[in-house]
Amino acid sequence: MDRLAAMETFVRVVEAGSFSGAAKQLRVGQPAVSKTVAQIEDWLGVRLLLRSTHGLAPTEAGRNFCERAKRSIEEAEEAELAARGAGATLSGRLRICAAVTFARIHIIPHLPFFLSEHPALDLDVVLEDRNIDLIEAGIDVALRMGELADSALTARKVGQSPRRVIGSPTYFDAMGVPQTPADLVKHQAVVYGRRGGGMEWTFRRGNTKTSITVDDRVRFSAAEGVREGVFAGLGLAIVSEWMFAPELKSGAVKSVLDDWLLPPIDLWAVFPTGRQANAKARAFASFIEQQISSGEPHSSHRLKSA
Repeated sequence: MDRLAAMETFVRVVEAGSFSGAAKQLRVGQPAVSKTVAQIEDWLGVRLLLRSTHGLAPTEAGRNFCERAKRSIEEAEEAELAARGAGATLSGRLRICAAVTFARIHIIPHLPFFLSEHPALDLDVVLEDRNIDLIEAGIDVALRMGELADSALTARKVGQSPRRVIGSPTYFDAMGVPQTPADLVKHQAVVYGRRGGGMEWTFRRGNTKTSITVDDRVRFSAAEGVREGVFAGLGLAIVSEWMFAPELKSGAVKSVLDDWLLPPIDLWAVFPTGRQANAKARAFASFIEQQISSGEPHSSHRLKSA
């Protein structure tokens, strides 16, 4: 039994949640996948998967084996790349995660170029606005914005965007254009968030600082809702330039109070805890940085020492 190939098969089964799903990814027959998993369990002398009418789920031993198998696969890939040198190509499957709106605007349009650079690489793209457990979901690298609340994560800053006060021309024609941050209390706001109550924002201009609480007229749990709410004229929004990049360029939305600064928002490439980022994950993070950064040198950040 080829141990490394068997490990990869088992990892695919766990991530797919079924023998058939793993077989499809590996382009082999389902019986071959089932046989490989059975051979691993016989070899280890322990049950790794629980089978039921609802599908497959790893046992505690299975979860531990899966995590260590991933490390072994990644280390083998790293060794192969190091041996081949700079001319080595990336291969296998890379599983990435990003928020829906950010991915739609800033990631997916660039994927053809990334894949053309790495023709032997396959991608799983998980679109999720929530911060999911990277290890449990089998994610190699996730892109997250804002402050990273989880101190156990390892992350690298790959970009930064200004925040703006944004609304549709139709809304500003009807409600007027705010001239100072204080004018915002008289406006309707479209807010992205799950908690209730108003949101406080601190504006700066030179040595002047002022804090304003914006009451939400309409609150959305997803960024796509904020975008559609602004387009519909429901109110203005205080958001990153990233969220409305195409429309700011086309004039479909308008940025106001531009002589006042709001706290910028950071973009992080986040890697699973306790595991060295593999070459594929690092390459993807660097690619995204090149696409969206302003040209400033990237910074690395470890929220918790290994």
